[in-house]
Amino acid sequence: MSTGPLAGLRVVELAGIGPAPFCAMLLADLGADVVRVDRPGAAALPGVAGGDLTNRNKRSVIVDLKNPAGAEVVLRLAAQADVLIEGLRPGVTERLGIGPADCLARNGKLVYGRMTGWGQDGPLAQSAGHDIAYIGITGLLHAIGRADGPPQVPLNLLGDFGGGALYLTVGILAALRSGQGQVVDAAIVDGAAHLGTMIYGLVSKGGWQPARGVNLLDTGAPFYDVYETSDGEHMAVGPLEPQFYQEFIRLLGLADEDLPTQLDIPRWPELRKRFAEVFATRSRREWTDVFEGTDACVAPVLSLAEAPEHPHIAARGTLVERDGFVQPAPAPRFSGTPASLRTPPAFAGQHTRAALADWGFDDIDDLLAQGAVKEG
Repeated sequence: MSTGPLAGLRVVELAGIGPAPFCAMLLADLGADVVRVDRPGAAALPGVAGGDLTNRNKRSVIVDLKNPAGAEVVLRLAAQADVLIEGLRPGVTERLGIGPADCLARNGKLVYGRMTGWGQDGPLAQSAGHDIAYIGITGLLHAIGRADGPPQVPLNLLGDFGGGALYLTVGILAALRSGQGQVVDAAIVDGAAHLGTMIYGLVSKGGWQPARGVNLLDTGAPFYDVYETSDGEHMAVGPLEPQFYQEFIRLLGLADEDLPTQLDIPRWPELRKRFAEVFATRSRREWTDVFEGTDACVAPVLSLAEAPEHPHIAARGTLVERDGFVQPAPAPRFSGTPASLRTPPAFAGQHTRAALADWGFDDIDDLLAQGAVKEG
């Protein structure tokens, strides 16, 4: 039984990949009843078949959206839902007869969440794209990387999940709070650009240079970077504040050396060279023992396989093993209505009968016979 803060919220998710499913997973993690509408024979994302964690805490029904009776199933679900989420190209749901106007006609209080890369309008709205292109035109991808190299791709965390899924989630919750049925147009380009508000503010005040790798937070500063250790691993260094920087210098064993001051920018290369020399004298484990629990703002750079074993991660249960998968636990945390991992990733059509029955459908056999819905 769901006990999260969104328990009782009903969500319909039209199956897709990436940010829209992640948004629906986040709502499901927080207790919402999410029914994912999968298409017959839809291919899974390469490498994640059977293990797509964004399908956890959900139920799946297979609906043939090209069958008029299947489209009607979605409209009937929407009539009972609080939220509908879709991540298709603009105009696709309208052509299928399940667009915002169709759904809001059945349920005037529905929040219709739309997740796209480019948005519902604009010159690129109908073009295909992926995270890397979306963040490319925001200016942010250009800003990420070292001074002597090209832009570096930040996985698909900045666009798909940061600028996309999380902004759609915020938009949905805000629309629900308004009590007004409406459409939420969440475009990755909009959200990713919004994430860069602080950086754009620094640019406007001359506090951020256009070149990569010369600024405070982009590896330009020698005290905000990663350093290789004697065993080929790395330590993450970030003591920005003066008092933390002094603690860093002390623990690094350089307190008695005649070093350039922290903000002597022309001499940053000297500091970087000296830090690199010192870090190379010990292993990652040794440096972790030196810095852990201090205010020096230094941490080991762990692999995805190592992260679950870190004492802090383990103590908080930030990463857990459940149903054969190591996965992040639901976040954030609530004192009175805790979220939970209730069910493993759903496979397509796993809950067609049960979910439709729970949502009040009493003609499931007829729908199966018509090919409107299918079981997995």
